[in-house]
Amino acid sequence: MEIFLKNFTDRVPPLVWNLIVAASALIMGLIIKLIIKAILNYYKKHEDYSLFRSIIIYVAGPLNHFAPLLVLNVMLPLMLLAPVYYALFRHVIEIALIISFALLLVSALNVFEDYLYHIYDVGKQDNLKERKVRTQIKFIRRTLTVLIILITVAIILLSFDNVRKIGASLLTGVGIGGIIIGFAAQKSLSNFLAGFQIAFTQPIRIDDVLIVEGEYGRVEDISLTFVVVKLWDERRMILPINYFIEKPFQNWTRASSEILATVFLYFDYNFPVDALRAELDRLLEKTDLWDRRVKTIQMTDTKEKTIELRVLISASNSSQAFALRCFVREHLVKFVKDNFPESLPVNRVVVKNLAPVGEKEPGL
Repeated sequence: MEIFLKNFTDRVPPLVWNLIVAASALIMGLIIKLIIKAILNYYKKHEDYSLFRSIIIYVAGPLNHFAPLLVLNVMLPLMLLAPVYYALFRHVIEIALIISFALLLVSALNVFEDYLYHIYDVGKQDNLKERKVRTQIKFIRRTLTVLIILITVAIILLSFDNVRKIGASLLTGVGIGGIIIGFAAQKSLSNFLAGFQIAFTQPIRIDDVLIVEGEYGRVEDISLTFVVVKLWDERRMILPINYFIEKPFQNWTRASSEILATVFLYFDYNFPVDALRAELDRLLEKTDLWDRRVKTIQMTDTKEKTIELRVLISASNSSQAFALRCFVREHLVKFVKDNFPESLPVNRVVVKNLAPVGEKEPGL
């Protein structure tokens, strides 16, 4: 075989031979990629949730260049190049292979995240554990992605001799440089450390319901440096991540998604409260918004002209609690208006010493 190759290379110009080697490497790499994809596609069709489908989605792109580059790197000694050009070409191939491998690792992190998202599905009713895990997964994946990028850049730079020499000379001043960089990046570092604290102590999680800056919304995304809160009217509030370490806010789903809802009603002093309690029982029995934990009506205050009634009801989450509040408020007001209109708040005017018609009042 070696004799055949030697005779063949003696007859073919070096440039043509090098092109043949490069083309062969690319074709072999693409064949390997197609074989891997065919195997993944086969298993994808035989699974309800397919880890293989996720691999195809995220890894297929990086494999398009990683497999050919890997084969080309293996076949590089077969090329007929002068030592200077061989070293340069090999260096270029190695850098391209490092970048391609880094992209493959980032894609593998996405596959792992997608798989864990499937295991910890937030679609179910009680999803507290799932939201905890998802918050940590998202932060860890982004942190590892940044580390992969930084390590890749460092490896590429260190592959150049001049950069290695400069780096060795800079080691003596690394202490002063570190202090300067620390001061310059103080805000970014505080945000990054706050992100770590949030990911593992979890004052907030993905899909938590918050009242922040006087606005109601859900946590849509937690990045390394900021948090996106999706407000009730589809607006997005962007807050620095250390906001949730330094400032107070309300988290309605910190320990559980279950929540109590209140409705305040005001009626005249002659209103029969027990009739309203019976109507509340009837309304709650015919709606799925109520989770059957709490229902009560209490007189919480007496004002100069009205009494204050507080309707306390429970729901499984904040969205259903809001809908339940509206439902109960509307129907209770309608019930009172239809059955006890005289008990709606009124202003009383008492007129004394009213003279009969046609007579003058005393003193006139």
